[in-house]
Amino acid sequence: MTQPEQYRDDPDRSFVNLVALMSRDSGPDGLSISEILDRLDERAFGIVILILAIPCLVPALYGVPQIVGIPIILLAGQMLLGRREPWLPASWLRRRISREWLGRMADFADKRMRWIERLSRPRLRLMTSAAGERLAALMMILATLTIILPMTNSVPSLGLTLMAAGLIERDGLFVLAGEMVALAWITALAVVAFGLAFGATWAVSLFDRVGGQAVVDWFSTMFGG
Repeated sequence: MTQPEQYRDDPDRSFVNLVALMSRDSGPDGLSISEILDRLDERAFGIVILILAIPCLVPALYGVPQIVGIPIILLAGQMLLGRREPWLPASWLRRRISREWLGRMADFADKRMRWIERLSRPRLRLMTSAAGERLAALMMILATLTIILPMTNSVPSLGLTLMAAGLIERDGLFVLAGEMVALAWITALAVVAFGLAFGATWAVSLFDRVGGQAVVDWFSTMFGG
Protein backbone atom coordinates (compact mmCIF):
# COMPACT_ATOMS: atom_id res chain seq x y z
CA MET A 1 0.00 0.00 0.00
CA THR A 2 1.31 3.48 -0.91
CA GLN A 3 1.59 5.60 2.16
CA PRO A 4 -0.14 9.02 1.97
CA GLU A 5 2.27 11.95 1.88
CA GLN A 6 1.11 13.32 5.25
CA TYR A 7 2.04 10.00 6.88
CA ARG A 8 5.48 9.51 5.36
CA ASP A 9 7.99 8.81 8.10
CA ASP A 10 9.60 11.98 9.40
CA PRO A 11 11.84 11.83 12.50
CA ASP A 12 10.85 15.40 13.40
CA ARG A 13 7.10 14.77 13.27
CA SER A 14 5.15 14.57 16.51
CA PHE A 15 3.98 11.05 17.27
CA VAL A 16 1.00 12.37 19.25
CA ASN A 17 -0.04 14.59 16.34
CA LEU A 18 0.31 11.63 13.99
CA VAL A 19 -2.14 9.62 16.09
CA ALA A 20 -4.54 12.57 16.11
CA LEU A 21 -4.23 12.82 12.31
CA MET A 22 -5.17 9.15 11.95
CA SER A 23 -8.25 9.73 14.08
CA ARG A 24 -9.33 12.71 11.97
CA ASP A 25 -8.71 10.92 8.66
CA SER A 26 -10.52 7.71 9.57
CA GLY A 27 -13.78 7.07 7.76
CA PRO A 28 -17.11 6.05 9.32
CA ASP A 29 -15.83 2.47 9.57
CA GLY A 30 -12.54 3.48 11.15
CA LEU A 31 -9.27 1.97 9.94
CA SER A 32 -8.03 -1.58 9.54
CA ILE A 33 -5.03 -2.65 11.61
CA SER A 34 -3.07 -2.92 8.36
CA GLU A 35 -3.85 0.72 7.52
CA ILE A 36 -2.85 1.83 11.02
CA LEU A 37 0.49 0.03 10.81
CA ASP A 38 1.13 1.58 7.39
CA ARG A 39 0.56 5.04 8.82
CA LEU A 40 2.71 4.46 11.88
CA ASP A 41 5.47 3.04 9.66
CA GLU A 42 8.61 2.07 11.64
CA ARG A 43 7.25 3.72 14.77
CA ALA A 44 4.74 0.88 15.13
CA PHE A 45 7.31 -1.32 16.88
CA GLY A 46 8.10 1.30 19.49
CA ILE A 47 4.45 2.18 20.06
CA VAL A 48 3.26 -1.40 20.58
CA ILE A 49 6.21 -2.28 22.85
CA LEU A 50 5.64 0.90 24.87
CA ILE A 51 1.97 0.04 25.38
CA LEU A 52 2.94 -3.45 26.56
CA ALA A 53 5.79 -2.30 28.82
CA ILE A 54 4.02 0.49 30.74
CA PRO A 55 1.75 -1.82 32.83
CA CYS A 56 4.83 -3.81 33.87
CA LEU A 57 6.28 -0.77 35.66
CA VAL A 58 4.10 -1.62 38.68
CA PRO A 59 6.50 -3.00 41.35
CA ALA A 60 6.37 -6.71 42.24
CA LEU A 61 3.66 -7.34 39.64
CA TYR A 62 3.03 -11.02 38.92
CA GLY A 63 1.12 -12.51 36.01
CA VAL A 64 0.97 -9.56 33.61
CA PRO A 65 4.73 -9.41 32.84
CA GLN A 66 4.74 -13.14 32.14
CA ILE A 67 1.90 -12.65 29.64
CA VAL A 68 3.07 -9.51 27.82
CA GLY A 69 6.69 -10.63 27.84
CA ILE A 70 6.04 -13.11 25.03
CA PRO A 71 4.70 -10.58 22.48
CA ILE A 72 7.46 -8.12 23.43
CA ILE A 73 10.08 -10.77 22.65
CA LEU A 74 8.33 -11.62 19.36
CA LEU A 75 8.19 -7.96 18.33
CA ALA A 76 11.80 -7.29 19.34
CA GLY A 77 12.82 -10.43 17.45
CA GLN A 78 11.24 -9.03 14.29
CA MET A 79 13.15 -5.78 14.81
CA LEU A 80 16.35 -7.78 15.24
CA LEU A 81 15.68 -9.42 11.87
CA GLY A 82 15.26 -6.02 10.24
CA ARG A 83 11.52 -5.92 9.59
CA ARG A 84 10.15 -2.44 8.88
CA GLU A 85 6.82 -3.00 10.63
CA PRO A 86 5.36 -5.65 12.94
CA TRP A 87 4.15 -8.86 11.35
CA LEU A 88 0.67 -10.01 12.29
CA PRO A 89 -1.53 -12.79 10.86
CA ALA A 90 -3.61 -11.68 7.87
CA SER A 91 -6.82 -12.23 9.80
CA TRP A 92 -5.67 -9.71 12.41
CA LEU A 93 -4.58 -7.16 9.81
CA ARG A 94 -8.08 -7.13 8.30
CA ARG A 95 -9.75 -6.28 11.59
CA ARG A 96 -11.02 -2.72 11.81
CA ILE A 97 -10.66 -0.27 14.67
CA SER A 98 -13.69 1.96 15.07
CA ARG A 99 -13.44 5.71 14.64
CA GLU A 100 -14.61 6.14 18.23
CA TRP A 101 -11.79 3.98 19.55
CA LEU A 102 -9.25 5.84 17.41
CA GLY A 103 -10.50 9.06 18.97
CA ARG A 104 -9.97 7.63 22.45
CA MET A 105 -6.47 6.53 21.50
CA ALA A 106 -5.70 10.06 20.25
CA ASP A 107 -7.00 11.55 23.51
CA PHE A 108 -4.89 9.14 25.56
CA ALA A 109 -1.78 9.98 23.55
CA ASP A 110 -2.41 13.71 23.93
CA LYS A 111 -2.99 13.54 27.70
CA ARG A 112 -0.57 10.79 28.77
CA MET A 113 2.28 10.79 26.28
CA ARG A 114 3.06 14.46 25.65
CA TRP A 115 5.78 14.21 28.31
CA ILE A 116 7.78 12.02 25.94
CA GLU A 117 7.80 14.73 23.30
CA ARG A 118 8.59 17.46 25.84
CA LEU A 119 11.69 15.64 27.06
CA SER A 120 12.86 14.02 23.83
CA ARG A 121 13.93 15.15 20.40
CA PRO A 122 15.75 13.56 17.46
CA ARG A 123 19.41 13.21 18.51
CA LEU A 124 22.21 10.64 18.57
CA ARG A 125 20.77 9.24 15.34
CA LEU A 126 23.31 6.39 15.37
CA MET A 127 21.39 4.78 18.23
CA THR A 128 18.18 4.80 16.18
CA SER A 129 19.74 3.78 12.86
CA ALA A 130 19.26 0.28 11.45
CA ALA A 131 22.20 -1.06 13.48
CA GLY A 132 21.10 0.92 16.53
CA GLU A 133 17.58 -0.50 16.34
CA ARG A 134 18.97 -4.04 16.17
CA LEU A 135 21.07 -3.39 19.27
CA ALA A 136 18.00 -1.97 21.04
CA ALA A 137 15.99 -5.03 19.97
CA LEU A 138 18.62 -7.35 21.45
CA MET A 139 18.63 -5.42 24.73
CA MET A 140 14.82 -5.50 24.77
CA ILE A 141 14.85 -9.28 24.46
CA LEU A 142 17.39 -9.65 27.28
CA ALA A 143 15.48 -7.21 29.50
CA THR A 144 12.20 -8.98 28.84
CA LEU A 145 13.69 -12.31 29.85
CA THR A 146 14.27 -10.79 33.30
CA ILE A 147 10.73 -9.35 33.38
CA ILE A 148 9.37 -12.88 33.09
CA LEU A 149 11.14 -13.81 36.34
CA PRO A 150 8.86 -13.34 39.38
CA MET A 151 9.16 -10.01 41.26
CA THR A 152 11.78 -8.54 38.91
CA ASN A 153 9.66 -6.50 36.52
CA SER A 154 9.91 -2.79 37.37
CA VAL A 155 13.54 -1.95 36.53
CA PRO A 156 13.75 -3.79 33.18
CA SER A 157 10.31 -2.37 32.27
CA LEU A 158 11.72 1.12 32.79
CA GLY A 159 14.52 0.22 30.39
CA LEU A 160 12.00 -1.07 27.85
CA THR A 161 9.87 2.07 28.20
CA LEU A 162 12.85 4.36 27.60
CA MET A 163 14.03 2.35 24.59
CA ALA A 164 10.56 2.23 23.05
CA ALA A 165 10.04 5.96 23.60
CA GLY A 166 13.43 6.64 22.04
CA LEU A 167 12.56 4.61 18.95
CA ILE A 168 9.24 6.43 18.61
CA GLU A 169 10.84 9.88 18.81
CA ARG A 170 14.14 8.93 17.13
CA ASP A 171 15.85 9.98 20.36
CA GLY A 172 19.10 8.06 20.66
CA LEU A 173 19.65 9.44 24.17
CA PHE A 174 16.43 7.79 25.38
CA VAL A 175 17.45 4.54 23.66
CA LEU A 176 20.92 4.68 25.21
CA ALA A 177 19.48 5.40 28.67
CA GLY A 178 17.11 2.45 28.35
CA GLU A 179 19.93 0.16 27.26
CA MET A 180 22.06 1.26 30.22
CA VAL A 181 19.21 0.59 32.65
CA ALA A 182 18.61 -2.84 31.11
CA LEU A 183 22.32 -3.69 31.05
CA ALA A 184 22.81 -2.58 34.66
CA TRP A 185 19.86 -4.70 35.77
CA ILE A 186 21.00 -7.77 33.84
CA THR A 187 24.51 -7.37 35.27
CA ALA A 188 23.13 -7.04 38.81
CA LEU A 189 21.06 -10.21 38.42
CA ALA A 190 24.08 -12.06 37.01
CA VAL A 191 26.24 -10.96 39.95
CA VAL A 192 23.57 -12.08 42.44
CA ALA A 193 23.16 -15.42 40.68
CA PHE A 194 26.93 -15.93 40.62
CA GLY A 195 27.16 -15.03 44.29
CA LEU A 196 24.43 -17.48 45.22
CA ALA A 197 26.03 -20.22 43.13
CA PHE A 198 29.48 -19.53 44.59
CA GLY A 199 28.06 -19.41 48.09
CA ALA A 200 26.23 -22.69 47.61
CA THR A 201 29.38 -24.36 46.26
CA TRP A 202 31.40 -23.06 49.22
CA ALA A 203 28.74 -24.30 51.69
CA VAL A 204 28.73 -27.77 50.15
CA SER A 205 32.52 -27.90 50.28
CA LEU A 206 32.51 -26.86 53.94
CA PHE A 207 29.82 -29.44 54.71
CA ASP A 208 32.01 -32.17 53.24
CA ARG A 209 35.08 -31.00 55.17
CA VAL A 210 33.34 -31.13 58.55
CA GLY A 211 32.08 -34.65 58.01
CA GLY A 212 28.79 -33.94 56.33
CA GLN A 213 28.87 -37.17 54.36
CA ALA A 214 28.92 -39.18 57.60
CA VAL A 215 25.75 -37.34 58.70
CA VAL A 216 24.08 -38.12 55.38
CA ASP A 217 25.03 -41.80 55.73
CA TRP A 218 23.63 -41.89 59.27
CA PHE A 219 20.31 -40.42 58.12
CA SER A 220 20.17 -42.89 55.27
CA THR A 221 20.73 -45.75 57.70
CA MET A 222 18.17 -44.52 60.22
CA PHE A 223 15.36 -43.53 57.84
CA GLY A 224 16.15 -45.34 54.65
CA GLY A 225 15.28 -48.74 56.04
